[in-house]
Amino acid sequence: MTELESVIGLEIHAELKTDTKIFCGCKNSFGAEPNSQICPVCMGLPGTLPRLNSKVCDFAVKMGHALNCEINRVSRMDRKNYFYPDLPKAYQISQADIPICGKGFLEILVDGNVRRIGITRIHIEEDAGKLIHDDEYNGTLCDLNRCGVPLIEIVTEPDIRSSEEAHIFLENIRSILRYIGISDCKMQEGSIRCDVNVSMREKGAPLGTRCELKNVNSFSAAVRGIEYEIKRQTSLIENNEQIERETRRWDDKKGISTLMRNKENAQDYRFFPEPDLGAIVLSDERINSLKAEIPELPNKKVIRYITEYGLNYSEAFLIADAPDKAELFEQCIAKGECSPRSAANRIIGEITKYMNDTGKSIAETKLTASELSKLCCAAEKGIISSSSAKTVLTHLIINGGDVAEIIEKLGLEQNSDDDYLCRLADDVISANKKSADDFKNGKTNALGHLVGQAMKLSKGKADPQKIKDIISNKLKMEE
Repeated sequence: MTELESVIGLEIHAELKTDTKIFCGCKNSFGAEPNSQICPVCMGLPGTLPRLNSKVCDFAVKMGHALNCEINRVSRMDRKNYFYPDLPKAYQISQADIPICGKGFLEILVDGNVRRIGITRIHIEEDAGKLIHDDEYNGTLCDLNRCGVPLIEIVTEPDIRSSEEAHIFLENIRSILRYIGISDCKMQEGSIRCDVNVSMREKGAPLGTRCELKNVNSFSAAVRGIEYEIKRQTSLIENNEQIERETRRWDDKKGISTLMRNKENAQDYRFFPEPDLGAIVLSDERINSLKAEIPELPNKKVIRYITEYGLNYSEAFLIADAPDKAELFEQCIAKGECSPRSAANRIIGEITKYMNDTGKSIAETKLTASELSKLCCAAEKGIISSSSAKTVLTHLIINGGDVAEIIEKLGLEQNSDDDYLCRLADDVISANKKSADDFKNGKTNALGHLVGQAMKLSKGKADPQKIKDIISNKLKMEE
């Protein structure tokens, strides 16, 4: 049978981090008491008129620039007519044929190769409310706080070829949204969600019949959903069965997709121009001004960190993914006192662990790039051991201070004096005859025990590499 390949497209919905909602002055925030952040406009009461939040347009344009999109100087809002049980007016204000951003692309790194994924469009729209199903209630409750929360929808071309590519693309989109400051991207709060379109085809053949997966609530769920759908559709093709164009619900707990509705019978949305809102007209000056606010984006940083500093993809992404980590890394390197590898290891290791454990950002700690650079330099020069470096770093994060003063205060400086280390080696060999004999007899792991005893005897101050070399040389001379 001819080899099949998967063809994947994504529709990513990101809630925008504006102060107020898209068409009214209600507060745009998560976690308030149900139905406490609503007004006649977002409730869709008769006679109300929407007023477009200009910040929503600015945020959409910034994302358009970040994804190399064509920015439409004139666009419009449309009504999408559909039965929304959690959107009282029974239609959604969105954009149809003239979105705010047109064609674009995003370059991602996959297995060391740059892949360009096309962007079809970015449009703005309002979010719907939230239905609450609970066994304690005889029915369904509705929280309308989310009605009118501004969204952008990013629609890709069918350029993605695997679940891995989809995951990398989604991670890059999330990083970019955070970098340009337009969304908090908290998946647990539903502020970034995606729908997945999957089809199968013979390599080089026209596109196959696609199925859409709804209810994908995490990037890992997107991966699992794509892989399931690839297997399901491949099995149908191998058994000469027809793939129907469907919208399917992804059940991540069960690991299966189930039919929601058949696309051929789906109700037409009957888009028409929103009569209560005028055209969106953007000046060249405004478009160019928003473009100037775009920093170096994480996907570009990842490639640079790999090519310039020798990091692997995982390391580069862990640093570039968070703006504060990337800033700390680059400021540290700019000091010129330590290697990029040393700085990267500490940011990826102890610093990230502290941030994950406490939920704090780097800005909420006492750590500075200057002192991190000095710490890395001290560890590289052997002034302190790796374990002592962790102690100093913890002190810097929590209390701040000067690296040299902390090392002196805590008595952490390593002793590299040859005479002292030779005497220490003699004492350790004399007190651990069995381990010494084991090493002489070819049991090389015995050396680790002897070094450990030396470090214990020196209270961690002996230079571990030097004491290891000295003990090893002394024992070899005795053979």
